[in-house]
Amino acid sequence: MSESKLSRRNFLRLSALGAAGTVLLPRLLGGDTAVAASAKGKTAASDTVRLGFIGLGQQAMYLLNGFLTIDGVRIVAGADVYDIKRKRFDRRVRKYYASKGIKPEVKTYENYQDILARPDIDAVVIATPDHYHALIAMAACRAGKDVYLEKPMTFTIYEGQQLCKAVRRNNRILQVGSQQRSDEEFIHVANLIREGRLGKISRVKVRVGGPPKPNTLAVEAIPAGLNWDLWQGPLPGKVNYNHELNPPITLDPEQNEQLWGAWRWYEGTGGGLMTDWGAHMFDVAQWALGKDRNGPVEIIPPGHSYYDHLTYLYDNGVVMTEEPFDGTKQGVKFYGDNGWIQVCRGEVLASDPVFLPDTRTKNDDLPYETRIPHQINFIESVRSRIDPTVPVEIGHSSCTVCNLGNIAYKLGRPVKWNPIVEKFMDDPNATALLHYTYRDGYSLEG
Repeated sequence: MSESKLSRRNFLRLSALGAAGTVLLPRLLGGDTAVAASAKGKTAASDTVRLGFIGLGQQAMYLLNGFLTIDGVRIVAGADVYDIKRKRFDRRVRKYYASKGIKPEVKTYENYQDILARPDIDAVVIATPDHYHALIAMAACRAGKDVYLEKPMTFTIYEGQQLCKAVRRNNRILQVGSQQRSDEEFIHVANLIREGRLGKISRVKVRVGGPPKPNTLAVEAIPAGLNWDLWQGPLPGKVNYNHELNPPITLDPEQNEQLWGAWRWYEGTGGGLMTDWGAHMFDVAQWALGKDRNGPVEIIPPGHSYYDHLTYLYDNGVVMTEEPFDGTKQGVKFYGDNGWIQVCRGEVLASDPVFLPDTRTKNDDLPYETRIPHQINFIESVRSRIDPTVPVEIGHSSCTVCNLGNIAYKLGRPVKWNPIVEKFMDDPNATALLHYTYRDGYSLEG
């Protein structure tokens, strides 16, 4: 392939293939494998992909801006427990299509099950709080929908195990929203590490942040139009409402959320920065180290490790710690025999210029939230029935690293993990933290 014919889309796909080593290669080359995979799907390459959105908060609006612009995609439905967010979604979709001379056909619902019941919808975009991810994604698989699922993939390790089974059992496409795998700076670093240019890797520093904290928010009155009981979903006990958990918006004048939903920072509703940013940066570390669908064998909390930081030990001798490096940005820094390289969003630094990307790309100048190759990759996968850049098993192994860190924090001692069978070794207290009991009326099995 000549340089002039190597489009940015093909570059991303081929670069991701070289770095990730996924199951894409036989299908890219064609043959019986590709035919058999396509036969399992229902969306022909010439068809419009009809999307429904489930969860209509701040992250969903970023995703909406991207999916609206992809050729052959039509947004037809949205669901959220808060009426004002449904109205915002409806207004934005209608305005966009009207500006393109397209008759909008969008409809909104309070309950996500109404979207899954529609046979005309091919795929769903799930951007709810984490505790709903597995529940909705598994139901979507059973309903024959493909899934774009925001990170972290699931709230618990057990949920991830069950979601992996559901995706394969129902022959679905699932893309996890770990969009850094489609960004040039991260592709470059992962390829460089996997090709051995930095030499043998002995040490990795990952900066994400700490575990969830106790919820000390004041109890507030639930606003009109918000179904707070439905928001709580499978969570046991009672979650008191506070506006920081589900940030308000206004329509006249239109004003988006002024902060991210604080449910992610607190015990019982989120995994803290460990899962919020860890689902991105631990994901990059696992990818570059060749540990997708695998993981660490021991997790040591601060105070129990030589490094005095949360420490992960791998069976190949690599030590990975969660700690700051060269500033406060979230990112990953790799140390090898030949030097070091670090990557954050929009930035690659190295011990030697020879390790840096050759040139900046056009994509580097775009605001981070407006980059959409990861979403394009999902739509291409829906059409081709080829696994996307971050399929369910990779999303699960990356999410597991985050949750293992939180479990070690919670127990306050080291834990030993077998990443192949996905079990703790002779540790019933740690095993008990693989999941929690849903409240009555909710089940992963439907």
